[in-house]
Amino acid sequence: MNIERLTAILREAAKTEIMPRFRRLDEGAIRTKSHVHDLVTEADEASERFITNAIKTASPQTVVIGEEAVAANPKLLDTHFENETVVYVDPVDGTWNFAAGLPLFAVMAAVVHKGEVVAGVIYDPVGDDWMMTERGCGCFQVFPDGRMLAQKFADPVPLDEMAGTASASYIAKEKRAEILGNLAKVHTLAAYRCAGHEYRLGAGGSLNFMMYNKLTPWDHAAGSLMMVEAGAHVAHFDGSPYRPAHMEGGLLVAGSKESWDELRREVFTL
Repeated sequence: MNIERLTAILREAAKTEIMPRFRRLDEGAIRTKSHVHDLVTEADEASERFITNAIKTASPQTVVIGEEAVAANPKLLDTHFENETVVYVDPVDGTWNFAAGLPLFAVMAAVVHKGEVVAGVIYDPVGDDWMMTERGCGCFQVFPDGRMLAQKFADPVPLDEMAGTASASYIAKEKRAEILGNLAKVHTLAAYRCAGHEYRLGAGGSLNFMMYNKLTPWDHAAGSLMMVEAGAHVAHFDGSPYRPAHMEGGLLVAGSKESWDELRREVFTL
């Protein structure tokens, strides 16, 4: 799947299906899924249909797996595609923000070939620009006029100077208080309820660490490759490289292996 064509599809879907609904959702256009904070809107579903159909038209042999398709049929994630090219799609990342009228959401897609992430796009419908990466080619912020800015993860700093993101929602309750206490050791902690924008911040050098414990591939496949291509150290909590098929084991991103080890030892004691 050509990365430029994939980007154009995400952008068109946002302009056609997402932005016309932003801050215009009727009462019945927002529903809950697994819990009260796990939302889906008409924009998510319409955007995913648009993206899936467009990808299949452009590349019929490509497998497309979207977040809402998996919500309807969870067995899709159990299907083995080791010898296939798969595009994982998050049609509206940050649905809670979108539904609340907060302009902090993204459209994401990752190309996975034989189990390895080879390309990814994170598109910002509000700003109309995107982060784009291909394995071995770096990470770039791209603008509609063709400008491209190379991205670089922040250089390492001492633990008490670090700023980063972490979500406590998916940390086991028996460990949550301990981890939140440990986070007092860093300078700044944030959570934007949108992995796409957190990855954009990381790629642009505004964060020193990022931690996730829920690892659905549409949320992290594109962003994890972007962090690697921007110079970060990215690994599961056991130190193994990120793989889209590994949806447990946490994910920690830092500016160097040394910073990663320090965060794992002092903060994320999971």
